[in-house]
Amino acid sequence: MANQNLQLNAAEIEIRCDGPARQVDIEVVAETGSTNADLMARLPQLQCPVLRIAVHQTAGRGRAGRPWLTVPGGMLTFSLAWHLPQAPQHLLGLPLAIGVALAETLNTLGLSVQLKWPNDILRDGKKLAGILLESTAAQNGGTWIVAGIGLNLQVSDALEAEIGRTIADAPWLARMDRNALVASLLNALAPTLEQFATQGFSSFLPRWNALHAHAGQTVNILDHGQVLHTGVALGVDLHGCLVLQTTQGQVNVMAGDVSLRPATP
Repeated sequence: MANQNLQLNAAEIEIRCDGPARQVDIEVVAETGSTNADLMARLPQLQCPVLRIAVHQTAGRGRAGRPWLTVPGGMLTFSLAWHLPQAPQHLLGLPLAIGVALAETLNTLGLSVQLKWPNDILRDGKKLAGILLESTAAQNGGTWIVAGIGLNLQVSDALEAEIGRTIADAPWLARMDRNALVASLLNALAPTLEQFATQGFSSFLPRWNALHAHAGQTVNILDHGQVLHTGVALGVDLHGCLVLQTTQGQVNVMAGDVSLRPATP
């Protein structure tokens, strides 16, 4: 029965979708290099939102081009292509809004998770999931975005050793019917994107700050290993920037390719 629960099937996901998620075309492939790369290459031809799920990705990527290592069946990896009316420069808070949707859904499924600025979901202080957002200006106006999601379900010691750090997983979610899990996430993501299209990040701001893993903690902001800022993380602003209270005053940090690390005592 466990093996059956691991099977992904587009039709089984579709029948569990409701509301805005029902407009999404769902594709399941056994293996691909990167679901994000697949959809980015097809954006000029897309006519509606598409969710592409791979049982195994061989060339998955995280932020700043870092590889996202996976094992077949141990992770859920998928990408969602969606058209938004905003220009690309007005989408700075979108990865955070997507993080809110994912974190709130995982919390309802019995996991206690928090958000690490700007793109990670943490469980017990360790990375459980990551978001990679790519975009391109649409020919008829607005922007096509591709949101790539990687969610650790069951991680082996060997994979942790290859990654070089401990990461979180969710073994009991790994036993959940995969089609039901994907549908639950898509049923949260689709209305989130519709809401962002009309309201931007403002309506997600208090929800993100309520899930902020490092609220009130002293953190370092790193750029290629160099400390740019050290300060107390207060939360995020309307643009999705991290607000830091430093000894020189308040600083609003834009995501870009910078990283956040808790400051050592």
